Amino acid sequence: MQRTIIYKKEILLSLYKTLVRPLVEYCTAAWSPYYQTDKILLARIQHRFTRMFPELKFLPYEERLVKLGLWTLEERRSRADLIEAFKLVKGLVSDKNPFDIFFEKSTNSHLRGHSWKLNKRRCHMDLRKYFFSVRVVDRWNTLPQEAIDT
Repeated sequence: MQRTIIYKKEILLSLYKTLVRPLVEYCTAAWSPYYQTDKILLARIQHRFTRMFPELKFLPYEERLVKLGLWTLEERRSRADLIEAFKLVKGLVSDKNPFDIFFEKSTNSHLRGHSWKLNKRRCHMDLRKYFFSVRVVDRWNTLPQEAIDT
C-alpha cells in the first residue's frame, strides 16, 4: 500500500518563505538583475513552486500568486530597494552619513509630491545605470508624502 503525504498549503508556503526565498533574494540591494534572462531565471523558481499545488497548477501565474498571497520577485526587489532608501534618508543606517554617498537631495522647492525628492545623478556608462542609487530614485520620487513621513 502506497502512502501519500498531503502537504498543507501553509506548511509549503512557510518552507518556501523560510528556506528558498532568502536564497533567491540574497543581496538584492547590492545586486539586482537587470538582464531579462537573469530575471526570468530567478522568477522560474517561484513559478515552479506555485505549480506544486494541484488545485492551482493550471491557473495563470498571477492568479496563483494571489491565491497564495505572494508577490512577484520583481515587486519584492523594488520594495527592498525602497526600504533601503528609506533607511538612508532617515539616517537609520549605522555608518556616519551614507546618504551623501548614494543620493543628493533635490534643492528645487517647487516640486510636486513629497519633501524628500532626490536628484538622479547622470551616468554615462551602462554599468552605472543599474546601481542601487540610480535605479531607486524614480520609484522613491513617486511615493506619497505619507509614506515618507512614517
